[in-house]
Amino acid sequence: MPSAHATSCATASQLTATQRDALSNTARTMVGEVQSGDVQGLRTSTIPAVAADFNGIANSAETLKPLLQNATITVDNLFTFDTGTDQAGAQGIQFYCSPAHSNMTVVLNFPTIPSGKYAAVILHATGVPQPQQISLVLSQSQPNQWKLAGFFNKPMLTAGHDGLWYWSQARQYSQKKMNWDAWFYYLNAAFLLDPVDFISSPNLEKLRRETDQVHPDNLPGVKSMMLDASGSSFEVTGLETTDSLGGLDLVVYYNPSAIQAGGLRDPVTARKQVVDLMKAMLAVHPELGSAFHGIWIHANQNGASVFALELPMDQIAGANPGTT
Repeated sequence: MPSAHATSCATASQLTATQRDALSNTARTMVGEVQSGDVQGLRTSTIPAVAADFNGIANSAETLKPLLQNATITVDNLFTFDTGTDQAGAQGIQFYCSPAHSNMTVVLNFPTIPSGKYAAVILHATGVPQPQQISLVLSQSQPNQWKLAGFFNKPMLTAGHDGLWYWSQARQYSQKKMNWDAWFYYLNAAFLLDPVDFISSPNLEKLRRETDQVHPDNLPGVKSMMLDASGSSFEVTGLETTDSLGGLDLVVYYNPSAIQAGGLRDPVTARKQVVDLMKAMLAVHPELGSAFHGIWIHANQNGASVFALELPMDQIAGANPGTT
């Protein structure tokens, strides 16, 4: 795998004030266009190859606009890197970025990238109910003039907590051998602490190793997880977390059998069915009850959800199947 040398990447402390200001001001202007809803202005500031297929960035900008209103925009980090003519079109290019007087190396990983000079700018939008982290890849068109080449965003919080909080909680669950809780909390920590997928660092690698150490053996994935409840067997195909209702919920996806699918047509029977699955999940993994606000159940057929229900943990044990 070809990789660029460390000298091909510079961190903020290794740039001149003029270079830093040019990058920071460009990045703030672009995020300002998102704040104001000026999607066309953002597109005008984008390299032609990306502007030609701009729907993804436009959709992200439109979704972000209400979240960024009155936000304070700060530049958290920036890097510059030059592919050089010998790297053009190469596969799996890596750029090693070591700040001055530091042994820590940040690695930028790209599957492929055209020849040119680039920058990665990480910004934070704070002071709003749902703070965001925004990562921009910029391409240099002229000295100290930059155009947008990539746009990425993630929330800074999940269910009101940041990545370091989830990492700390995950370690506590791991120490108690509550690996299911630890696993999902580690995943949330990794999602929040890694601003964009092409960046890795010693801390992120440490987080990944800790996550791997608590990987539950029977997680659904390539193979479904089977749970028995009330004389019925449930095929659980996936698990994830969500904070769509405010608290951190566990989301359970299952494929109903023909008989189970028939029962989903009746609201009372459907509710009993998914509550039975919730109880079965907690019976096998009771530790989930203390780590999550509640459980979402999604019954899926042909890739679509045909029935869904969320209940808080304190309502699952005593749930009356005949009520809503």
